[in-house]
Amino acid sequence: DEGSRGDEGSRQHWKEEICQILGEIQAPLSPLLLRLCHWMLPKLLSHLFLSVQLQRGQLEMVLRAARTPNVPLVFLCTHQSQLDGPLLSFLLLSQGIGAPRVTVGAWISPCLRSLLQCLGGIFLPSGMVQPWSERDEGLPGAVLDAYVQEVLRSCQPLVIFLEEPPGSLQLSDPARHWLLRVLRALRDGAVPDVHVVPVGIAYDVAP
Repeated sequence: DEGSRGDEGSRQHWKEEICQILGEIQAPLSPLLLRLCHWMLPKLLSHLFLSVQLQRGQLEMVLRAARTPNVPLVFLCTHQSQLDGPLLSFLLLSQGIGAPRVTVGAWISPCLRSLLQCLGGIFLPSGMVQPWSERDEGLPGAVLDAYVQEVLRSCQPLVIFLEEPPGSLQLSDPARHWLLRVLRALRDGAVPDVHVVPVGIAYDVAP
C-alpha cells in the first residue's frame, strides 16, 4: 500500500544520506597505493633530511601497548607539516602496528582528499566543517560517532592531530570534534579502554 511504499522510500533516503556522509569521512584503504607510498616515502625523506630519528625506548612501549587485546591505540600528535600524516602511517605500518586512520584538515583539494582517503586519511563530514560549537550536530554527528566507535572496536590505530600546521599551539576545531567522539565511545561503553599515546614531531626545518 501507499504507507509501506512511503516507509520504504524514507528508509532508502536515509540510507543514501548516511552512505554519502560515510563517503565524506573515509574511503576503503588501497593496498596498492599504501605499498607505493611506503616505498616512495623513505626515498623522499632521504632527499629532504639527513636522518629521521625515533626514541627507541618509547617505540618499544607503544609496541607493548599494541599487544593489549581489545584496547585500541589513539595517537595524539603535534602537527608541524602535511608530511606528518604519511610519516606516522609509514612508521606504524612498518612496525607491524597496522595502517592507522589519520585525521586530516578540511582545507585541501578534492584530488588530494581522495588520495589521502585511500591511504587511511579521514575527514569531518562537510556539515561539520565550521567553527566549534556545542549545538546539535544532527545526522553527520551521529554518523561520525558510530564511525569512530567502529574504528576503536576494530582496534585500528587512530591518529588525531591536535593543532593545525605549522604548530599553532592551540587545540583546533577539528581536533575537538574527533576527541569528543573518542570520549563518547568510552562513556557509552563501545570500548572498555583506549591507550592514549602522545606523539611529538619536530623538524630542523619543516618541509
